[in-house]
Amino acid sequence: MRAPYTQLYLHLVWATWDRLPLITEAIEARLYAAIAAKCRDLKCVPLAIGGTADHVHLLVRLHTTVTVATLAKEVKGTSSHLMTHEIVPRQFFKWQGAYGAFTLRKTDVPAVQVYIEKQKTHHAGQNLWEEWEQTMIPDDS
Repeated sequence: MRAPYTQLYLHLVWATWDRLPLITEAIEARLYAAIAAKCRDLKCVPLAIGGTADHVHLLVRLHTTVTVATLAKEVKGTSSHLMTHEIVPRQFFKWQGAYGAFTLRKTDVPAVQVYIEKQKTHHAGQNLWEEWEQTMIPDDS
């Protein structure tokens, strides 16, 4: 039997609880490595991970058997557990419940990769793609 062939690219973004600056440079590499490892466990290919002190962006090639909700839940859950049990066990750490998810064309992958990898530069210069910074539905009130 042949396997399905797909090219499903997904950009996820989620924030720390109340957008608190909980992701320091000292823990960032380990956190991102855990996120990438969980993606690979789910047969998704991590293409870029980046962020700032209060949020993370993830670009993956999604596997056919993994839903967006499952990927978000598993990546956030695993990384939160690692943070609270190993990386910073005596410090507060929590992700917000919501996330933003965006599909993209294969031709857009390089631009999104650069955007994610240069998050700190984009935020420092306020050169942001506002839609891609959303982690929850804006409050209309």
